[in-house]
Amino acid sequence: MHNQSILALTVSLAWLLFASVAAAATLPKGILTLDGRPAPPLRLENMDGETWDLSAARGHWVLVHFWATWCGPCRREMPTLQAILPHLDPEKMELAIVNTAENEDTVFSFLAAVAPDIVPLMDTDGQATERWQPRGLPASFFVDPDGRLRYLALGGRPWDTPPYLNFIQGLANQ
Repeated sequence: MHNQSILALTVSLAWLLFASVAAAATLPKGILTLDGRPAPPLRLENMDGETWDLSAARGHWVLVHFWATWCGPCRREMPTLQAILPHLDPEKMELAIVNTAENEDTVFSFLAAVAPDIVPLMDTDGQATERWQPRGLPASFFVDPDGRLRYLALGGRPWDTPPYLNFIQGLANQ
């Protein structure tokens, strides 16, 4: 009986290891799993002067994206964020792009050309970015419906390609 218990435990542990490796293998390149700690506060005005607060987004996923116009990878990535907008159900996944410490004229001019449907949040003094500590730009955090940090992408990603779009839609459909 003792050997059967050990065998059952071994099989269970092997299955759990396999399942976690399989789950990690489904993540697109460059997506890191985070520990689920609470997301830092995020309350900023967008370019239309409306206040957006992460705490009001509870109940669905939020992709919080930090960027700047002077950042080459950010500039290349922004059209892919524009391209995924029609694929996002705002009741399940919200996109919040945070411009880091630039003025509205610079941001408006850039977005008008490459992502006209995205209304950015303006971190004019850089304090929100400092609280989130993104380790460089661009950085994309995935906040779960309970307000916890679940995934991070450092550097630019082709969000409109199947691996990334499937990942985002998979989160939204959880």
